[in-house]
Amino acid sequence: MNRLGIIGAMEEEVEKLKELMDVKEVVKKASMEFYRGTLKGREAVVVRSGIGKVNAAVCTQILVDLFDVDAVINTGIAGSLQNRINIGDIVISSDALQHDVDATGFGYPLGEIPRMETLDFKADPVLVEAAKAACEEANPDISTFVGRIVSGDQFVSDKAVKEKLVENFQGYCTEMEGAAIAQAAYLNNVPFVIIRAISDKADDSATMDYPAFEKQAIIHSVRLVENLVSRL
Repeated sequence: MNRLGIIGAMEEEVEKLKELMDVKEVVKKASMEFYRGTLKGREAVVVRSGIGKVNAAVCTQILVDLFDVDAVINTGIAGSLQNRINIGDIVISSDALQHDVDATGFGYPLGEIPRMETLDFKADPVLVEAAKAACEEANPDISTFVGRIVSGDQFVSDKAVKEKLVENFQGYCTEMEGAAIAQAAYLNNVPFVIIRAISDKADDSATMDYPAFEKQAIIHSVRLVENLVSRL
């Protein structure tokens, strides 16, 4: 893993990572800005993909084609699907799938993309273990979980919908990009890991003020990535 592709969901998060980098160049492609340089002594490309599965997949493919990255790390926020996973906690992907894919009429399981021959896309075990250790060391004030991340082109806030995602997919959290990044990485045989800070609970309980959460999430995510890169 000589060159890392790091996809951040929040502009402020990307800004913090850029501050830690020795930036060599900025490449603009597909309305995205790719910052190439070194982070903790390792070659890295940092970029904000934008929202949704298409943006995320395009971003990942550019990282592979244009920058020849050896691994992809994706950070961002997600909604919890498990009551034990609290606001501010971190979920690290064991695997990812797209919950809004439905080809059951052709005999495929819900969530499976036809002719892909896999329901889910498994994260690299080395990256998963390194990310878990990095989070536990860098953010001892929160809990770290490893589990399935489910993605779709919809913002999920309804408790009943969340319960269905658990029933159908045993998901730990839900968001809008991770599984698309996972699929693009899978197709290119590039290791990946998805890291998500939890922004809301599965039980519709009251949440903290979002700007306060976002600031906290950025701090946790940047600490985690910095520690993770040092371990690889």
